[in-house]
Amino acid sequence: MPPKPDTKETVESIARNRRARYDYEILDTWEAGLVLRGTEVKSLRAGQANLNDAFGIVREGEVFLINLHIAPYSHGGRDNHEPTRTRKLLMHAREIRRLIGDVERKGLTLVPLELYFREGRAKVRMALAKGKQAHDRRDDIKKRDAERELARTFRARR
Repeated sequence: MPPKPDTKETVESIARNRRARYDYEILDTWEAGLVLRGTEVKSLRAGQANLNDAFGIVREGEVFLINLHIAPYSHGGRDNHEPTRTRKLLMHAREIRRLIGDVERKGLTLVPLELYFREGRAKVRMALAKGKQAHDRRDDIKKRDAERELARTFRARR
């Protein structure tokens, strides 16, 4: 088989979970494939997904995504999917073993950050995260405001 020509990977973003970085401290990220049905793929291609309430769980050595909302496909008819069904994630066994340890022993959470197509296949970027307390969020806001003020000062001097 001849080697692939040097081309840029095509990544087509579908949905992002913007609140994840606000509500959680992101420790590590992974890319995982999704097990989907035909009408789900068509709906995703139309951009009909919502990650806001979604989270991951590890059950019986497998990783699942709960509460990912993919709207029913408009031309699906009786073969349409359930919008918030549990979807299996496809990951390497060593990654799953690590997640089992981190989620069960350390009490961390699996949070989806982004849903996208890479080379025609649906992928989700999952993060291992620790929930932030209210004072942590306030600290982040103070740091961001200070950086903005500093940048404004430097721009004004130029």
